[in-house]
Amino acid sequence: MTYCCGILVRDGLVMIADTRTNAGLDNVSTFRKLHIFKNPGERIMAIASAGNLAISQSVLSTLSEGLQDPITGETETLMNAPTMFQAAQRIGRAIRHINATEGVALHAEDINFDVSFLFGGQIKGSRMRLYMIYPAGNFIECTVDTPYLQIGEHKYGKPVLDRAMHYDVELYDALKTGLISMDSTMRSNLGVGLPIDLLLVRSDVCDAELSHRIEENEPYFHDLRSRWSAALRAAHQNIPRPPYKSEP
Repeated sequence: MTYCCGILVRDGLVMIADTRTNAGLDNVSTFRKLHIFKNPGERIMAIASAGNLAISQSVLSTLSEGLQDPITGETETLMNAPTMFQAAQRIGRAIRHINATEGVALHAEDINFDVSFLFGGQIKGSRMRLYMIYPAGNFIECTVDTPYLQIGEHKYGKPVLDRAMHYDVELYDALKTGLISMDSTMRSNLGVGLPIDLLLVRSDVCDAELSHRIEENEPYFHDLRSRWSAALRAAHQNIPRPPYKSEP
């Protein structure tokens, strides 16, 4: 299992992904799930993946090598997509291409075609965008009303984002909230774990302001986890006890 979240606020984009893969209790490994494609100053795009690792790697390789447009003959990649919307469409086509070539063999082995992606970034001259792309290749776009998207084991981290996140949150506060969401997920699900990869992109810069991996004993993340746990305990203690009594 995995957990990835993308947060799109007025100031820019935050993307966070864990690195744990689990093929059984005795087969736990670390693989990067947050991948960055960029031409600094011109475009930056990031893809976070959840689901079957072999399928997601095949999709990413297909996007890197490109798919041929049957009409124009052009080799389509993320780096030559004219818009973020068309780039998202190309990811969808890559997913359907892998399903068409490998889906029958997977089905024969009783393996679900299970993969999903978060795709965010900006091309110079257009606005920052964030999409969630489903196994069928269709997708939805992040909105101002709900400025975040999640894939993977998302239920434990969602309440934090629901309560704290809105479009006008400052960019590094959005990163902090995303890390608390990740920590909440890690505390409740052993299938999500360190290291954590993160990306922060400020609007209209088209380059990474921060690209970082949080390792096991990083001081800031350890402090964040401790402070968040302490804050929850303090809040619980400060809420009055329920006044309810048994009916006579």
